[in-house]
Amino acid sequence: MLERYDPRNWPLSYEGLIETLVVLGSAVVLALLVHWIGFAILRRIVQRSDSRMDDVVIAKMRRPLRWAMVAFAISFAAENNALVGQGWDLLATFLKPAVVGWVAYAVVKGIAAGYEAQLAVQGENIANRGRRTRIAILTRTVKVAIVIVTVSLIMLNIPSVRDVGTTMLASAGLAALAIGAAAQPALKSLIAGLQMALTQPLRIGDMVKVDGEVGRVEEIRMSFVTVRTWDERVIVAPTSRFLDESFENWSRVSEKLTGAVLLHLDPIAEVGPIRAEFERFVKKHDLWDGRNLALLMTEAYPESVELRLSVSAETIGNLWNLRCAVREHMLRWLRENQPEALIRHRLEVEAANQRVTGA
Repeated sequence: MLERYDPRNWPLSYEGLIETLVVLGSAVVLALLVHWIGFAILRRIVQRSDSRMDDVVIAKMRRPLRWAMVAFAISFAAENNALVGQGWDLLATFLKPAVVGWVAYAVVKGIAAGYEAQLAVQGENIANRGRRTRIAILTRTVKVAIVIVTVSLIMLNIPSVRDVGTTMLASAGLAALAIGAAAQPALKSLIAGLQMALTQPLRIGDMVKVDGEVGRVEEIRMSFVTVRTWDERVIVAPTSRFLDESFENWSRVSEKLTGAVLLHLDPIAEVGPIRAEFERFVKKHDLWDGRNLALLMTEAYPESVELRLSVSAETIGNLWNLRCAVREHMLRWLRENQPEALIRHRLEVEAANQRVTGA
């Protein structure tokens, strides 16, 4: 049975309470002062560096390290004050893993933000897109691992939870099967995310075609990938899909592409003048990169022919605009110079009238 509380048995005097508050207050103030001085010195040091990574890392670590130093100061005070030690021993079992996990989480987050800041200064290119993808996936993986380990360490300090863990370890075979079956989707997503970071079939910023839609990869997470299309819709696809199924990546190596404009004309069309006008227009256009330029008759039907006008550009956006410009110009030129080349549906009225009259 619990003993009834009796104020006369309370061992703490007012002098002891004041001494405890002074010890705690002095420890906290000293920790905050050391933290402020230490980070002031660090800011002076990193300001002399040309790299932006150290600035971002210091900014991300400042807050968690402040509380870590406060916890360290209280631990030091607990060794010199019995009352503080009794209360701190109970809290420390939960606070220590939480503070250490917070600091580790901040370090990983700061390093990732520092790398991204450096890549932003260097500009957007194929190599930097690959680095950004690796940073994003690996950072999320490490952060999830830190959270799981931290929560596990905190929970294991609870006696009832520790007893449950001991019981589960006693039947490790069944527990492993149960955990494996329950965690199969999560493990599949984790493995897919890591494989995506290592092999990089696509990267953040790549232009891909999925589900018949073309768009830029905005985000790559452990379980899904988001692709934003030209009309600002967002396609969300499972990460494992890009490893198990085929898809089109238009900027895997570079954004230099060749595109085609198809013209369906009457067989009476004269291809030579059309080819000359097409080449003249494209060679003077600012968006053409000088790599590919060709006009070929790819199909011939009884009532039409198909001309494929191929052009190239430095970027996917420039290629789209160039194709639109070529299509518009060539149709206008055909209307003005070869109107007979445009397909029309013909009806032999005279022959039809003769057949009707003869009947």
